[in-house]
Amino acid sequence: MSRRSQIQMTPEEVQRFLETNKTLILVSNGADGFPHPMPMWFVLESDGTIRMTTYRNSQKIKNLQRDPRVSLLAESGEEYAALQGVVFYGNAEVIDELDTVLDTLLAASGASQAPPEKLQQIREAMKSRAEKRVVIRIKPDRVVSWNHGKLGGTY
Repeated sequence: MSRRSQIQMTPEEVQRFLETNKTLILVSNGADGFPHPMPMWFVLESDGTIRMTTYRNSQKIKNLQRDPRVSLLAESGEEYAALQGVVFYGNAEVIDELDTVLDTLLAASGASQAPPEKLQQIREAMKSRAEKRVVIRIKPDRVVSWNHGKLGGTY
């Protein structure tokens, strides 16, 4: 068995790992050819689709309009034996629809867990901010993951 296959996470392990992370690094392709990495709060849907929101006129959106290819990175660990991470590769879709933006803002911030009567108040309060934003949606084409803890201290 290759070392790569020894450290690869199962889809369930990737799901659990991402549930402990609030931020992914979104890497889009800049006009100058350099990668443009930015930290983003995200929402992971049950089918593996990832959503995040950003300002409509941001550099990320300009990059994605030119080239929708992205990679996303989540990682953790301070020592080699504890390194874990996942990289997603795919094409981003930009969604400019207010309800989708609001749903994504609420879910990414954790506000969607509020009681229903409070949730509607929060949604209304976020509306003016959401009107300036869009959703970036990525259905990954490829996933690469690692958990060095699976090696049991052997490197």
